[in-house]
Amino acid sequence: MPLDQLNHPIIYFDNAATSWPKPAAMMAAMINYNELIGGSPGRSGHQRSLDAGRVILETREALAELFGCDDSLRIAFTKNATEALNIALSGILNPGDHVITSSMEHNSVMRPLRYLESQGVQLSVVSCSGDGRLDTEDVRAAIRPHTRLLVVTHASNVTGTIQPIAELGEIAGRHGILFCVDAAQTAGSLPIHVDEMVIDLLAFSGHKSLFGPQGTGGLYIREGLEKQLRPLMMGGTGSRSEFEGQPDFMPDKFESGTPNTIGLAGLGAGVRFVLTERVETIRSKEEMLTTRFLAGLAVLPGITVYGPPDAANRTSVVSFNITGVSPSEASLELDERFGILCRPGLHCAPAAHRTIGTFSQGTIRFGFSYFNKDEEIDLALEAVRSLAGGDAPH
Repeated sequence: MPLDQLNHPIIYFDNAATSWPKPAAMMAAMINYNELIGGSPGRSGHQRSLDAGRVILETREALAELFGCDDSLRIAFTKNATEALNIALSGILNPGDHVITSSMEHNSVMRPLRYLESQGVQLSVVSCSGDGRLDTEDVRAAIRPHTRLLVVTHASNVTGTIQPIAELGEIAGRHGILFCVDAAQTAGSLPIHVDEMVIDLLAFSGHKSLFGPQGTGGLYIREGLEKQLRPLMMGGTGSRSEFEGQPDFMPDKFESGTPNTIGLAGLGAGVRFVLTERVETIRSKEEMLTTRFLAGLAVLPGITVYGPPDAANRTSVVSFNITGVSPSEASLELDERFGILCRPGLHCAPAAHRTIGTFSQGTIRFGFSYFNKDEEIDLALEAVRSLAGGDAPH
């Protein structure tokens, strides 16, 4: 029977956008908050408010443990990594400052930087190799006397290419340059230690490999740096309410307004799942799935794969194209005929696609999760073989 006539379940390969499914504990934590707590943290003195504050503190502490941070108050919650990056970039850069970034960045980095460039910030975009790798020597060569910041994605959302964050942090630290890392694709799936990697600012998303709900994320800010960082938004924080000036301490300076407490309850459960399973175990499973898929693609006709050839140098993100089939057409076919959910196009990262030579068509992107299975990889390979014009194995 042809593959597309099989009674197949949904296969979710869009984890680079949002992970699914989530651990059962995530939804249980959100339901528990909604049914048993429900209060506004830091805004009242009653028991429900205190319990809500405890939920947020526990999530902060779980994240601090995950990132090797000694003080959980160094983590400010945001609604996503994009907001965290805007706080970092708009908060620290001034006209005349010089900032270095890579040609593999997501628009969450590039759009704020391009705006800041129009306001007088000087920008250097260091070109990466065809597989998305950033050469540390090229970064060294781009440093100027007034370089203020180096901002780099930990791993590309297009190719999965993992950048040498520890070496880049060492370079930035030696030259007195602040180092900001976009960990939207890696928090929870790759080891991150902010002190060992000399990271000053770490932006992360809650709804990807941390297995939290959408609308959650945060920014780690090195001790003392908050004094130099302007908040993106100001308002009520539940602290120092007798003053009309914005608090200048962590995390209140960057957390105005009632937080997404129910979402942070879910995020805390997701992070604790990661801590229990261990990042190394999650990484090993995802690397195995990626290796299996790359090996299968390598023997199919008409397939072009982008990024590093081996799974050890990439996350579980694989971008590819099928000769004669546009990414949008392929994605629609994969969904409607085979129940495979993925993402086509430019993935909000046009600079990355220019680097790997796929602008403006884009690619078909599969993103695997800890919850995916070998059988799903094999079914996906059969589906891709079918779209590429080959016969699916019987």
